[in-house]
This record gives sequence, structure tokens and C-alpha cells, in this order.
Amino acid sequence: MILPKIPQELTDFKPEIGLILGSGLGFFADDRIEVVGRVPYGDIEGFPVSTVQGHVGQFVYGTIEGKRVICMQGRFHFYEGYAMSQVTLPIRAMHEIGVRTLFVTNAAGGINLDFVPGNFMLLSDHINALGTNPLIAWKGSEGVQFPDMSEVYDGELRAKIRDWAKAHSVDLKEGIYLATTGPSFETPAEVRAFGILGADAVGMSTVPEAIVARKFGMRVIGISCITNAAAGISKTELTHEEVSETADSVRPQFADLLAAGVSLA
Repeated sequence: MILPKIPQELTDFKPEIGLILGSGLGFFADDRIEVVGRVPYGDIEGFPVSTVQGHVGQFVYGTIEGKRVICMQGRFHFYEGYAMSQVTLPIRAMHEIGVRTLFVTNAAGGINLDFVPGNFMLLSDHINALGTNPLIAWKGSEGVQFPDMSEVYDGELRAKIRDWAKAHSVDLKEGIYLATTGPSFETPAEVRAFGILGADAVGMSTVPEAIVARKFGMRVIGISCITNAAAGISKTELTHEEVSETADSVRPQFADLLAAGVSLA
């Protein structure tokens, strides 16, 4: 897919750090960024638009602790019907305008029995169960063709975030995230299988963006908000509303954690 023309205001801003805000987490852009400007996705010719409830659908750019950031307030998902090239188009755009560190956040279901809704999980690794890869049939010569994935999520920066969490009494879990296509939630049998594979949490995003970011040599940090127990573990029916409600209940703690991560990057 050809990269659309990036608005001059984003190019001129020269952001250092990119952020992708997951379901129920879009508030961070308004709460913690000293906003310089906003660009709706619909104003960029050839750019996808967010179709999921709770995903505003715009770039927000500004500063956090003096760091220049660009934030996706709403992401794109494979289950929306977008091709992988469209799902990961924002990563290509961020790389083009100078982003070298990417924070990817998501709402996830907890598989690890030590996790409870409202916990945060720092991604140590991931499992791609999407059945495809965003680098298949890649158009363009930028980045490496066969990126090394032995450390997708930057170990040095993860250690700094863990130390911050410990010093501030934040119960930060760490574990492996597994991505499925969605939009249906997982069955109890699938959740048991994912646990056997080593997954601590499951969701419907993050992995495509992380893969493309690593293709470009970006540092990547992933943070999950555990918004529900996965099927078979949860005693109640899973709903998108539950995801949003849990994310909103831990709003200040999540904002503190993500802002700290950005300041440490």
C-alpha cells in the first residue's frame, strides 16, 4: 500500500515517540499530553478510519515531560475488514516522520490466574495467532525484509519501567500476549489452549504494529490493561462494555504508568 501524503504539520513537529491507545484507553491523549494539535484520520487522503466504539480516530500530537509525542487516539483492527497493510499504515507514517520508539497499548483478557481485571501487564513477548503476518507481500524497500524477533519488546526500557512501578507501588505484571483476529471473544477451549502455549493474556491487536515497528528498527513497549478474565475463567458473559468500564476505572493509574514510560524512553 502506498503511504499517503502526511500532513505537513505532523512532519514539521518531528515527534520522537509514538503511542497507540487501545480500547477504553483513548483518554490518555486528553489527560496527559500537552496538546499542540490534532489531525483526524479522515482528513488524510487514503488513510483508514476507526469504526469501533471508543476509538476517536485521530492523531494527537504534543509533549509529555518535554518529549515530543504523536498519539493514535483510536487504532485499526484486522477484524474491521482492513488489510494488514492498512492496520499497520500508521506505523509506516510514524517512522516516516521520525518516530523511533513506539508504545503500543491494548485492552486484554487475562489468562494467567494471578491476573485480575484492572491489572497492567508489560509485554515480555507475544504469540501471533492471527493466521497472517503484516510483512507478507510488503510493498516498498524500507526496513529489513526479515526482522529479528528475538526481543520484540525492548528489554532495557522494560527494566526501567519495572523499576519505576516498584518504586511507586504499582502492581505491574509481565507476560506474553497472544493476538487473535476477533471480533468474537475466545471460547473457553481456546483460552485453555492459549494458556498451554504460554500466553498470559489475549487480545485482538498490537502484534501487527509491533512486527512492523521492529522491521523499521524501532524500540517497542507493549502495555496491556487486563480488563476482564478470559472465557472459561470469567464467571460472567464477556462484553465490550465491560472492557471499557474496567479501563475507565483504572484511568489515573494507567495514565501515570504510560506517562512514566514515555519520560523514561
